Amino acid sequence: MAKTIYVGNLNYSTTEEDLNELFSQYGEVESVKLIMDRETNRPRGFGFVEMVEEDAATAAVSMLNDKDFKGRNLRVNEARERRPRREF
Repeated sequence: MAKTIYVGNLNYSTTEEDLNELFSQYGEVESVKLIMDRETNRPRGFGFVEMVEEDAATAAVSMLNDKDFKGRNLRVNEARERRPRREF
């Protein structure tokens, strides 16, 4: 079963291809999604990587958390369930 990983503190020049290349060192990457600002369409500095194998995801989290990538120390951990938005 695929496992989703949160990746924060990204350099704003980081691309989805960069993250795919970085995480594929630890196993097969199913998808990469950088979160963009809705108004400016610029990266917000975080994203999500979905890996096919849970063991590979666990290895990537332990090896990449706090690692320097493009001049910034990454924050890497298992993604939490998304809470439903409150409606007003």
